[in-house]
Amino acid sequence: MMFPYLFSPLKLGAVEVKNRISFQPHLTNLAIGNLPSERQMYYWGERAKGGAGLIITEEMSVHPTDMAYEKLIDVYHSEVIPGFKKITDYVHQFDSKIFAQLNHNGQQCDGSISRLPVWAPSPMPDVLFRETPKEMEPEDIEEVARYFAKSAIYAREGGFDGIELQFGHSSLARQFLSPLTNFRSDEYGGSLENRLRAPLKFIAAVRKAVGNDFTLGVRMCADEMIPGGLDLIQVQEICSHFEASGLIDFMDLSIATFYNLYLVEGSMHTPLGYTIPLASGIREKIKLPVFCTGRINDPVMAEKVLASGQADMIGMCRGLICDPFLPKKAFEGRMDDIRYCIACNQGCIGRIGMNKLLGCVQNPAVGREKEWGEGTLEKAPLRKKVTIVGGGPGGMWAAKMAARRGHDVSLYDKNEALGGQVLTAMKGAGRDEFGVIIRNEKSQIDKAGAKVNLGIELTPEQILTQKPDVVIVATGSEPKAHPVGGADGPSIYNVLQVLNGEADNLGQNICLIDYDGHQRATSTAEFLANLGKTVHIITSSLFIGAELGPTQDLYLSRQRLLQKGVTFTPDIAVMEVAGEAGAKTVKGFNVYSNVWNEWGPYDSLVLAMGQKVNDALYMGLKGKVPELYRIGDSVSPRKVDMAIWEGHKIGREI
Repeated sequence: MMFPYLFSPLKLGAVEVKNRISFQPHLTNLAIGNLPSERQMYYWGERAKGGAGLIITEEMSVHPTDMAYEKLIDVYHSEVIPGFKKITDYVHQFDSKIFAQLNHNGQQCDGSISRLPVWAPSPMPDVLFRETPKEMEPEDIEEVARYFAKSAIYAREGGFDGIELQFGHSSLARQFLSPLTNFRSDEYGGSLENRLRAPLKFIAAVRKAVGNDFTLGVRMCADEMIPGGLDLIQVQEICSHFEASGLIDFMDLSIATFYNLYLVEGSMHTPLGYTIPLASGIREKIKLPVFCTGRINDPVMAEKVLASGQADMIGMCRGLICDPFLPKKAFEGRMDDIRYCIACNQGCIGRIGMNKLLGCVQNPAVGREKEWGEGTLEKAPLRKKVTIVGGGPGGMWAAKMAARRGHDVSLYDKNEALGGQVLTAMKGAGRDEFGVIIRNEKSQIDKAGAKVNLGIELTPEQILTQKPDVVIVATGSEPKAHPVGGADGPSIYNVLQVLNGEADNLGQNICLIDYDGHQRATSTAEFLANLGKTVHIITSSLFIGAELGPTQDLYLSRQRLLQKGVTFTPDIAVMEVAGEAGAKTVKGFNVYSNVWNEWGPYDSLVLAMGQKVNDALYMGLKGKVPELYRIGDSVSPRKVDMAIWEGHKIGREI
């Protein structure tokens, strides 16, 4: 066996899990009417089917004042039990265990949803939710403890194998524990002994409700990573107190808070396994099983963590959102078949942060496992000759899916390598991991039996000569040629030219005009700064990187750019550029004051000012082939998630 530690069983209180892989709790927005849904059953069940030894549900609300999000499950109502039974029975079919995570978000709640005051240890607004809470009275604390107990009973009656109490990055319990959020002067504040009182009360209430023969654990914030907050030394002591209570069976770990959410949900710029030292620090102090989570998307890394004794259980979240069958593939030694998460955060965290249903850039089946999950793909009733033009992510997915259904598929691309614009995007500063999208799919196209033809730019006439039954156009998009007046002058480049090394006269002093607000602009600016260039970004948005907030890239991207000397001018609508090489100027007006200004001189300009469709081939084939489709940017310039979604969908349907 390649991974003897990863696939060894582990005893967690009253239950034994078959391996050391836990599908970690995260929001899905798949609940309906604050009750468990069929979509959640299939969603969690797919990861059980894929081989995870343990599934831990998303946080479920234990009290009416806990309404951080609109689509949480209200576990304190007995109406949840039938839905829970369906979920747990389904998961148990695959020899996996499933725990319910119970939580009260405390100050990290939204009274506009609950129509109740937000409850917290102290009347201090959360940095993200910004609502002043009511300071909980002792009777409020007792009430929450009772509700934790009631919720635990319903979870057990619903067939769950255990319960995890959320004391991590977003939780009332952590707010009691942390000197950053607890300013009380009564028996629940001040000394660590006092700050432990409410969390221990919650634990004791749940333990009494479920009995000693039921698994109970805590998810603990290992380090708040902010001055004045809990650090590893303090958390080691807290975990020792929890262990000494004899009330819990395991310790799951998270990191940071909403003060630094980019660490809770580390993006591509965050190192793989960045929380391992914290897990190791907790593991040194307690004997209970310790979970380690945080960008561990690779069974090789997971095995090393377990073998070195740094943790006892590996928490995988985004890795199993991206590929639910990662455990099964690793167990069978099929490493080339694993679809590795790249932590782009666009489909998962980015969507949840905007109150959308959970998704994944690389896995269109997320939340649609019943219709699109493993085993749902059917062979085509009629084998067709399918020609796909464009080898970017959309074309690759269309080829893979259509070939798997038995079609005769030929994929063409004018370049010498598959990948489309991903080949350029991965050259942006810190974006090399984006290229994993290509690596994940290349071998799957070959295994599906699609024929790949590179270095060939097909014309409509050549395609018609082949007499295909189906043509799928995935020719993508290209930068707008002259988006503002004067943009056809010398020493003006688009971001693709810069990243591809085609900008041969950049000079030292560069202005980047950003109408994108996403990685296309910021990663190019950082790429230039890494070359030692002096970079000034002008944007019409309120701030640089306006689209990076939901993916948790905004803070670190701005920090890196500022540290590298990049300067920002927001709120400017650029209307005209002019000047010769070495003396370029930018003219525009402030979108609020309407005051015009001019910037420069610059050696060159770099434009991130929009894309246009490359649809000439599609238009040349309209009405001339039996079935014609276009997908991705050739329909409308968007991001990679829509290209993959449309490639997957059309591949399933033709």
